[in-house]
Amino acid sequence: MDAIEQIRRDFPMIGNNENVIYFDNAATSLKPKCVIDKIVEYYENYSVNAGRGSYDISLLLDDKIESCRRHVSNFINASSENEIVFTSGTTEGLNLVVKGYLENQLQEGDIILTTKAEHASLLLPLMSICKNKKAILKYVSLNKNGTLNLEHLKDSMNEKVKAVVISHISNVIGAINPIKEISNIVHKYSAVVIVDGAQSAPHIKIDVRDLDCDVFAFSAHKMCGPTGLGILYGKMDVLNKTQPLIVGGGNNVNYFSDGQYFFKNAPYKFESGTLPLAQIIAFDTSLAYLEKIGINIISEYEIELKDYLISRLKILKNIEIYNLAANTGLLTFNIKGVYGSDAGKWFNANGIAVRTGQHCTRLLIDEFQTDSTIRVSLYFYNTFEEIDKFIEVCRRATRDNIYNLIFNNSKENKNV
Repeated sequence: MDAIEQIRRDFPMIGNNENVIYFDNAATSLKPKCVIDKIVEYYENYSVNAGRGSYDISLLLDDKIESCRRHVSNFINASSENEIVFTSGTTEGLNLVVKGYLENQLQEGDIILTTKAEHASLLLPLMSICKNKKAILKYVSLNKNGTLNLEHLKDSMNEKVKAVVISHISNVIGAINPIKEISNIVHKYSAVVIVDGAQSAPHIKIDVRDLDCDVFAFSAHKMCGPTGLGILYGKMDVLNKTQPLIVGGGNNVNYFSDGQYFFKNAPYKFESGTLPLAQIIAFDTSLAYLEKIGINIISEYEIELKDYLISRLKILKNIEIYNLAANTGLLTFNIKGVYGSDAGKWFNANGIAVRTGQHCTRLLIDEFQTDSTIRVSLYFYNTFEEIDKFIEVCRRATRDNIYNLIFNNSKENKNV
């Protein structure tokens, strides 16, 4: 516990909000002081632009950007730093590959496989390109624990399937999909595997070469890094065939008045305009911070927290849990007889930050036969004591207590 208390002191948000229990880490993580300091360092000491600068400060910044690219490559065990593209986040990375690569590979009648557990950042661009190309989007069934059903995947594969697009860890179920096994099945048909890694990169060890996926996208802000920065990993064969969605300064070798233009090689052809420079430099520090603690240690501790949470929560008769089998620090549940957003007001009034709603996964929430859910998502700076306080708030979360709170607050607001 001494180690956890020391870690918690690294996060100003925790010290500045002592009465708040933050259980919304799947949405975004808190940022340690060392990361915040790096952002300030950029603006105070080398707040210039990168690329094509002929002066020392700009060249120094170029080195720092490429240093982060190498760090990311090592962090996920990519084959080369040229497989690492800086984006604005997971959403942009997935859209870039779906629209810049996959759409160009599709013919009428081709098939894309996914699941109903996917985030809208995956499903919506897939729906869009399938509509444009008259391709077919099919859903592979899930096992009871929320993972993709490998037998159904095998039965669904044929020469018409061009891609399997799936999350590594669901942002609602918290189940870890067997990406390595999926890749082995899919590659036998010369199709590609595109992975949403937003919920896995912050919590478990990622080795893209071992997973053998063709694409892996994730966000810095969910792993103690700054907002506005994402990482897209792609095998060079995929990146070489992917067209940039945004073009302009920095991504071309040359262009001419007759309309001819030539893009740079990956990753630079995808990085038009000014990169999120402060964020990239700070993310380098985020990765170092996580590595110092140890990703495996983070993962093990989160499971301990989640197991303890479930052991306490499942005793309560007013709670309905949807993912008891989750093997990550993410739990989705509801207060019986209470709409999710109303329950959220109850938790907020008791100093607990949780996420409520459909979590950008409407198809999955429909499978639960409910309108919305409550999600608790844990990270390595959360504690058992926080869970104890949370359980007590859940114990008092009866329908009468919640709606009395909402009614009284509404009445007070009207009087004001």
